[in-house]
Amino acid sequence: MKYTELSTLGEFGLIDLLTRNIKHKNNSTLKGVGDDAAVLDYHQKKILVSTDMLIQNIHFDLTYTPLKHLGYKSVAVNASDIYAMNGTPRQITVALAVSNYFSVENLEELYSGIYLACEHYGIDLVGGDTTSSKTGLCISITVLGEANEEDIIYRNTACENQLICVSGDLGAAYMGLQLLEREKVVFQGDKKVQPDFTGYEYILERQLKPEARKDIIELLREKNIRPTAMIDVSDGLASEIMHICKDSGIGCNIYEEKIPIDYQTFKMAEELNMNATVCALSGGEDYELLFTAPLDKYDLLTALPSISVIGHTCKASNGYQMTTRDGNTFELKAQGWTNFTTTEKNEEKKS
Repeated sequence: MKYTELSTLGEFGLIDLLTRNIKHKNNSTLKGVGDDAAVLDYHQKKILVSTDMLIQNIHFDLTYTPLKHLGYKSVAVNASDIYAMNGTPRQITVALAVSNYFSVENLEELYSGIYLACEHYGIDLVGGDTTSSKTGLCISITVLGEANEEDIIYRNTACENQLICVSGDLGAAYMGLQLLEREKVVFQGDKKVQPDFTGYEYILERQLKPEARKDIIELLREKNIRPTAMIDVSDGLASEIMHICKDSGIGCNIYEEKIPIDYQTFKMAEELNMNATVCALSGGEDYELLFTAPLDKYDLLTALPSISVIGHTCKASNGYQMTTRDGNTFELKAQGWTNFTTTEKNEEKKS
C-alpha cells in the first residue's frame, strides 16, 4: 500500500484532499466546508445536536479495527442519538487529532468509511477541524438533526403501565469485542497464527460496523406507533432502562426470556464461560433503540420484525426489576461502560 507522509500535504492540503468530493444532499445545507462555520436553514424545524468522541486504545484498537469500519462507526453512533429522539440526522462536523504514525492513505481510508455512512444515512459533512496528537487517533463528531417539535421523543416521558420494547438483539457487539480481544492475545503470542472467525461474522460486524436503526424509526412511523420515551442502547440494556425510568419517575420489570439475543452471542458467551444475559444487560455498543409504548399497541408491536416487547413499566416504588427464566426476581444494576477508574467513582453519562 502506498504511504505518503502527512507532512507532504500540510493541514490545508489535507483538508482539501479529504473534503474535495463532498456533495450536499439536503436543502437545509446552505454553506458547508470552506468558511468559518456551516450555514443551515431549518425554517420551523427543531435542531437536534449530539457529539460523540472515539479515542484510540479507549474506544477502539487499531490492531483489529479497520480504519474504514472505524470511520463508518463514528458516524453511525452519532446518527443513533438523533434517531433515538425520533429525529432525522442531516449534517455532521468531524474533528480529528492524529499523530505522525498515520499516513495520508490511512486518513483517506478512515474518511472513505465516514463518507459511506454519510451516504447511507443521508448526512452532509459540513466542517470540522484537524490537529496533531502525541497519543494516537481521536475522532470527535458532532451531528445535527431536525424534527418537528411535536415529533421529538424524550427519555423522561414514559408512564406507568406501558410496554418496554427494544429493536434487534443485544449483547452481540460486546461478544464481538471479547472475540477480537481473545484473538489479539493469541496473535501477539505467535504472529504466525491467523485468527479464524468463521461462524462469528455477525457479532464481529456488530462490534466493528454497527448500524443506527434508521429502519426502526421509519417502521414505527409507517405503522403510526409513537413511542412514549426512547433511548439508544450504547451502554447496555440495564443502564438505558434505568435512564428512562429514573428520568420519568417510574419503575420497571423486564423478563429475561424476552430479551432478544442472537445465536452467535449465546455461542460466544458459552465459549468464554460468560452469561449471555449479563452481556446483553451490561455489554453496550449495540445501538439498538429501547422505547416505551402504550399497552394498546401490543398486538401491532409484536407483529413487527426486529422489535421485541421485553417488559412493562410500573410504579417507582417497585424499583427496577428483572424476572429470570426460572421465575426469580432481582434488582437491575447499571454496570455498563465506565469511562474512568472506579476510584474516581465517575460513570460515563451521555448528555
